[in-house]
Amino acid sequence: MQQLPRGPRLPRSDASHSGELGVQTIGVIGAGLMGNGIAHVAAASGYKVILSDVSSDRTEAAKATIAKNLARGLTKGTIDEATIAAILARITLTTDTAAFVAADLVIEAATENEAIKVKIFAELSPKLRAETLLATNTSSISITRLAAATDRPDRFTGLHFFNPVPVMQLIEIIPGLATSAETTAAMHRFVAALGKTGIESEDRPAFIVNRILCPMLNEAIFALGDGLGSVVDIDMGMKLGANHPMGPLALADFVGLDTLFSILQVMQATTGDSKYRPAPLLVKYVEAGWLGRKSGRGFYDYSGEAPVPTR
Repeated sequence: MQQLPRGPRLPRSDASHSGELGVQTIGVIGAGLMGNGIAHVAAASGYKVILSDVSSDRTEAAKATIAKNLARGLTKGTIDEATIAAILARITLTTDTAAFVAADLVIEAATENEAIKVKIFAELSPKLRAETLLATNTSSISITRLAAATDRPDRFTGLHFFNPVPVMQLIEIIPGLATSAETTAAMHRFVAALGKTGIESEDRPAFIVNRILCPMLNEAIFALGDGLGSVVDIDMGMKLGANHPMGPLALADFVGLDTLFSILQVMQATTGDSKYRPAPLLVKYVEAGWLGRKSGRGFYDYSGEAPVPTR
């Protein structure tokens, strides 16, 4: 394995993490599906975590989700109660981003909406120490543009985690135009300290994975809308014919149809290429609020014990 260049260590805090990066505190903005997953893996890796959202109900629900996910390991014998308690004790909840003055790295995991993210970073930057690093968990938005909304574009990167964060091994590391080599190297070491595998992408629309994946999912939706096959036949065809572990329509439901729609919109707007236009059926489902697993209905109905195809 090629040795990564050694940039400066991330700033130290009072946390008791003993990895290569030294002791440190991680801030996470957004306590939804991705945010609570990021908080989970960071705390499980020994970092102190400050988890924020707009309401205490959301942050408390996120911590409850982390506790529930950790408890699954009890029956498998992969974790004990004392370890779970220690992980949860590392997570501090807040609704005030001023608390991030204690953080050495802040990861934004808010809704995939550029205006919302820009507003968060513009308001957050003055509250941080000068040496604090920033990252966004965006799956498609320009890192360079988001970095420009901060007072530290050289210390800003994309860190694209995948859902479910505790399970998925990959993290995309995306430097922006102004990101320093030292910051990029520090992010590679942080990813490794989480026990994940990092790949580095240029700051181009949707980066590596979604650049390839989202058009495939969209094409499956086009095929369904055109009557080429049923939900079951399309998903079974790709599972058995291409050896995919999950069919594209089931995967689209898992990703979230609104998220897929947003990524495709960004790709089309940024490139001007019509091949990225969202399938009409995808647009209709999003308009109906049929967003997949998160809403209980998408290309499958999730209201029963097992998913049932809706077409």
